[in-house]
Amino acid sequence: MNFNGNFNNIADSYLFAEVAKRVAAYTQAHPDKKVIKLGIGDVTLPLVPEVIKALHGAVDDMAKQDTFKGYGPYEGYDFLRESIRSYYAAVGVKLDMDEIFVSDGAKSDLGNILDIFSADNTVLVPDPVYPVYVDTNLMAGRKVLFADATEKNGFLPMPDYSVDADIIYICSPNNPTGAAYDKAQLKEWVDYANKKNAVILYDAAYECFVSDDALVRSIFQIDGAKTCAIEFCSFSKIAGFTGTRCGYTVVPKALKKDGYNPNKAWLRRQSTKFNGVPYIVQKGAAAVFTEKGMKEIKQNLSYYMHNAKVIADCMDDLGIWYTGGKNSPYIWLKCPRGMGSWEFFDYLLNNAQVVGTPGAGFGKCGEGYFRLTAFGSKENTKEAVERIKALLK
Repeated sequence: MNFNGNFNNIADSYLFAEVAKRVAAYTQAHPDKKVIKLGIGDVTLPLVPEVIKALHGAVDDMAKQDTFKGYGPYEGYDFLRESIRSYYAAVGVKLDMDEIFVSDGAKSDLGNILDIFSADNTVLVPDPVYPVYVDTNLMAGRKVLFADATEKNGFLPMPDYSVDADIIYICSPNNPTGAAYDKAQLKEWVDYANKKNAVILYDAAYECFVSDDALVRSIFQIDGAKTCAIEFCSFSKIAGFTGTRCGYTVVPKALKKDGYNPNKAWLRRQSTKFNGVPYIVQKGAAAVFTEKGMKEIKQNLSYYMHNAKVIADCMDDLGIWYTGGKNSPYIWLKCPRGMGSWEFFDYLLNNAQVVGTPGAGFGKCGEGYFRLTAFGSKENTKEAVERIKALLK
């Protein structure tokens, strides 16, 4: 018997586990200090009333013989998939119902999708990067290449045709940097993937924050994307489902290679390893895309983007370089005074009791940078900004 030795190739501690460990040690040593957390991208506003109403209704359904639900469809209930399809149609993307797969979140699917790919594929990810992209591939023993995202390219690396890759990860608006590709830039990536016969795994978890017409809400708004891309999205950020768990993945039927059908393979994978998202959760998710639900959701998104502006304005006042803050709930800033990422983390925690995320935890190109999130309360965000100004001015 042998264990998977590839687990020895990943860091012992997940980035956010290390952040939590340091914060816990500080709070234990200083119980009188109020620590404000602007680190992990978890939402803080409660679920909107229309979603709560739908959840309660679904619970009532489970108490009646004629509306009780047992095992549901592996790919999700039709009522939710149809609402997702309508959401895409609103931005000009036409999907068939059987191209949409409901799941318990984008993070899960971004890792699980690798089951349908061979372990000998070469993977290209941006650096800095959401750790899940790298770690899940290292666990499977794949070769991982990096496209350096730097201040020089606005943390938006572009294709290099001298590099051969089979699987390409793109997250836009990006986690952690908040930077977002415009239509022309994404078209370059789509053309590159089609030329290289590669697949783009497109993380659209933050599409709901996009307000700029030069950007897209889905990679399928780009011509040619359906033959080279799989898109992952989540209800976590748009609707606050981080604790409720629901997301979806779009696998176009036009995506094929040498007779291999990824759409069919993904359904087979899900039906084998996944029993679907609970009916109650899916009813709540469907309420997100109703007229009333979206109206309430947009109020929450505006709340978070107000926080993002408060943080961005603080960086402007301090003369600190950053990306994000627009079309994204993240502000990716250059550490002041030449400090390293973890050095600035400790400095901010110990002297201002504010928690962010060290850029070094997202890759080598993240060293010297730092991520703050807009998902806190307005009151805490305002107080955190005041503390940061007092510390750094």
